[in-house]
Amino acid sequence: MWKYRDVQPEEQRELTPEQKRKNWWRYHKWHLLIGVALAVAAAGILANMLGVGKVRPDYQIAYVGAARLPDATVEALEGALAAMGEDCNGDGRTVVRLNQYATGGTDASSPYYGAATSTKVMADLKALDSYFFLLEDPRQFQLDYHILRRLDGTLPGETETGWEDCCLRWADCPTLANLALGELDGSGPGQSLSGPAQSLFSGMYIARRGFWSEYTCDHVQACDALWDAIIRDAKS
Repeated sequence: MWKYRDVQPEEQRELTPEQKRKNWWRYHKWHLLIGVALAVAAAGILANMLGVGKVRPDYQIAYVGAARLPDATVEALEGALAAMGEDCNGDGRTVVRLNQYATGGTDASSPYYGAATSTKVMADLKALDSYFFLLEDPRQFQLDYHILRRLDGTLPGETETGWEDCCLRWADCPTLANLALGELDGSGPGQSLSGPAQSLFSGMYIARRGFWSEYTCDHVQACDALWDAIIRDAKS
């Protein structure tokens, strides 16, 4: 015990700034890295909620038919209609989005496919997304959803099932029938022959949504104006 009584404690050495930084990093690096990762994740969630970086459409169209439309034809239609519209949301560009809801037609799995499609359509209607509708069977659509407005702008009664005065045939709307939509190459869904892309739409109907409450889709006045441009000179 006595042999250690003359031992002096080691003098505390002052660390250089660089040594202090290394020492701090050694004991805190994982806390810092985890904090940065959490901050990035939170920023990503917030940006997603606010729609940062996402394309915000000025107009939305719901297509309901048996088969999906070819992507190239959809892009051509969106571009042609965008040229007729305006930048409603002030982001510097005019964007039309066509939402495809294919029912599956006569395919063996169509009952299940159709049920899934109906769920998607209902979600669209509940979210007030689409103002315009491109329909293969407007009669069944109106029976299922009772959402279409009459051509004169009035709303059908709750028990009315009529659809004829709620839509126009594509071919009867010169504005639509004269759009340049390119050619079909026979490789798209449901295509058997090459030819003008207009042939896909000739038997379809165009309609717009009615609103029975104060809730409406975005930019409803601009949508009304585009609708008027679409049906100008149409045969009713």
